[in-house]
Amino acid sequence: MEIQTSAGGFAELDVQALAVAVFKDERADEGFLKELDAAAGGLVRSVLESEELKGKEGETVYLHLPQGAGGSKAKRLLLVGVGERSDYRGAQVSQFAGAAARALRSRNVKTLGLVHRLEAGDAGLAAAAAVEGAIIGLFETDKYRTIDKEERAIERLFVVAVGADEEALRRGAERGRIVGESVNFTRDLANEPGAYMTPTIMAERAQEIANEFGMEIDVLDQARMEQEGMGALLSVARGSDQPPKMMVLTYMPEGKQGIEDGEDFLALVGKGITFDTGGISIKPSENMELMKYDMTGGATVLGVMRAVAQLKPPIPVLGVVPSTENMPSGKATKPGDVVRAMTGKTIEVINTDAEGRLILADAVSYARKLGATRVIDMATLTGAVSIALGDVNTGILGTDQQLIDEVIESGREVGEKFWQLPLDKEYTKQIKSDIADIKNVGGRKAGTITAAAFIKEFADGISWAHLDIAGTAWGDEAKPFRSKGPTGVAVRTLLNFIERESSRASGESGTGGKSQ
Repeated sequence: MEIQTSAGGFAELDVQALAVAVFKDERADEGFLKELDAAAGGLVRSVLESEELKGKEGETVYLHLPQGAGGSKAKRLLLVGVGERSDYRGAQVSQFAGAAARALRSRNVKTLGLVHRLEAGDAGLAAAAAVEGAIIGLFETDKYRTIDKEERAIERLFVVAVGADEEALRRGAERGRIVGESVNFTRDLANEPGAYMTPTIMAERAQEIANEFGMEIDVLDQARMEQEGMGALLSVARGSDQPPKMMVLTYMPEGKQGIEDGEDFLALVGKGITFDTGGISIKPSENMELMKYDMTGGATVLGVMRAVAQLKPPIPVLGVVPSTENMPSGKATKPGDVVRAMTGKTIEVINTDAEGRLILADAVSYARKLGATRVIDMATLTGAVSIALGDVNTGILGTDQQLIDEVIESGREVGEKFWQLPLDKEYTKQIKSDIADIKNVGGRKAGTITAAAFIKEFADGISWAHLDIAGTAWGDEAKPFRSKGPTGVAVRTLLNFIERESSRASGESGTGGKSQ
């Protein structure tokens, strides 16, 4: 899709359709909507006065414009309700753009102008959000269909901000393209069937983005994992015929050669279980096909690193993705077995379906070995988080309150919600083992928290936060602005977090957005 920007009026755009944001209870008797109504031959006023559209979030009205009306080249108009004017920020611009792109593609529109109506002072932010939202909105899960496949496409997208700085618009649109495509990269990986997304294939995809965008990559195979003493990760891989891989991607700012002693070094660690049967503690067969998405944490790390390499922040970032299948076989780890992690800590494996925390234990330890001082890990880790928070909030826990607060605020700015759960020391008592140092489950109570407490055992001496995305990484129902299936949750949050950290490092102030 070709992406362009315009600081001129909407009537000048050579597009088939316009999509315009409309605020709750807005009228067409002044300002922009009055101008739009004149171009639409009075149709906008008619729709609003009849209350066919009240401007509530998600409402849409589709109009064919009369020939020659107002000199507008566009012949179709989509009015999209975006809710209260006072609540309208970049996150809402993104959802507006996604809803508009999906709705107009379904009507075979090829060229589209987005009038998001965030004020010109925030032109770059708004352009980024609009482009990112449109790209995310156009993703579909029908990759392997041969019939009833969505073949229509929007070929050219204009982002309109009257009177805005053209260079700010251009930079914002480019950032939105990078972020949107990286979110969809993550979603595409998560959507792949287990046969088409093995640890080896996942490592190949990581190698491709490293080559394309100029990052260092190191892929640890089983032999190297054995040399490192990664017994926790290898205990999960034991039951599969597919060899495990650990992908390590390193982004360094231009001119920087390495990490100095004591220097702040951020690592992102993501669970990459490419298919999870539960191992010997096998899952019920119902909905097991969805366990192809159990590598979404790892896919999130790859998506973030893909974007980081293009956005080029001034801080170094490390991405670590441990990857394996969790399968039952005669070689598989059995409940009651004791394994030794990279740190030397011994683990009694009570339930082989609690495997994500085992591979993260060694991955977090390896990130520490490489010099990471701050670690954010993410994983589709527990079913318990879905019971607690549903598909609205991602669970977040950790040892550094400032880090946790920064992630939560970064998510709020891009429209992704996080809810902090406690991690009191009493929860660690639930994972105390009678025959080993710790065990990998703590019983039915507080399942999400005890899973985090397990990972915490391997995060000594660092600033650490854990994101349990099991409830938010997959959407069972389509939204107006997004297809059903993988959501790409946390990619935008983590990129915003990195940019906020970069701004702090360079003394710049953050950004915001207000409606006009």
